[in-house]
Amino acid sequence: MGTTAPRRRARRRLTGALAAVAVLAGVVTGCDGGEPASEGERGAQAGPRWNTAPTSIAAVGDSITRGFDACSVLADCPEVSWATGDDPAVDSLATRLIGAAQAPARSWNHAVTGSRMADLPGQLASAAAHKPDLVTVMVGSNDACRPLASSMTSVADFRAGFEKALAGLRAASPTSQVYVSSVPDLQRLWEQGKDLPMVRQIWKLGICQSMLADPLSLATGATSRREEVRARVVEYNEVLREVCAKDPLCRYDGGAVFQYPFSAEQLSRWDFFHPGKDGQARLAELAHRQVTAAKPPR
Repeated sequence: MGTTAPRRRARRRLTGALAAVAVLAGVVTGCDGGEPASEGERGAQAGPRWNTAPTSIAAVGDSITRGFDACSVLADCPEVSWATGDDPAVDSLATRLIGAAQAPARSWNHAVTGSRMADLPGQLASAAAHKPDLVTVMVGSNDACRPLASSMTSVADFRAGFEKALAGLRAASPTSQVYVSSVPDLQRLWEQGKDLPMVRQIWKLGICQSMLADPLSLATGATSRREEVRARVVEYNEVLREVCAKDPLCRYDGGAVFQYPFSAEQLSRWDFFHPGKDGQARLAELAHRQVTAAKPPR
């Protein structure tokens, strides 16, 4: 009984000290005991938020976005472009997002057949002039598709080109969102057409020789060459992912196009390499799914 009072006094001093520490912590951390931050406030703190319903689109890239060989042999067919086309059979990204009536006036296709990453800064400069809500990027196939595997664009140059292009767009049109498609798996396209004699004859005209030369050869040199090209495409896609991740308004497709199992029926009936109308429709579907998702793909 004689030690009860001192213990009570010690307990009160400890409680008071803890309370003081709590108050001090609140001052240091800025906690005022008010309501928690709203979703909008948290979004503002995290940076600009992705708009899942853009109303204007500019497309850049290469022959795939131009619809090359999708309608006739060795010719562009932008009306079936996965990004900005107006063909109902494709139902392009622009049509899905903006509507068939408004899309022609609110979408622009600056892709050029044969383009490589080195051409992207110029294309994005043209796209930026429209101040579009969204810019779609699909480039890299021609950096891997060269006369020889040794002629492929280096990974360092590919990265430098993409960083320059994205920086230029951001300076000219700061609020434009960017959807970046992965480079398709060129080896899978080879697998789809290599056993067809007519296709092999067409490939001899010069289509993607780094991958498609000697399509039936299983010699060590030919096999190693194809594997080298595929590995370079994988490296390109990693560059696209890494550079895009640094920009809060850039969304990479997570490898969706690279991983998509394109079948022969979805490829051009003239070259069995570029997407046909059905292939373009699948690209539009993949893009729409990624652009309208609440969160980016992992």
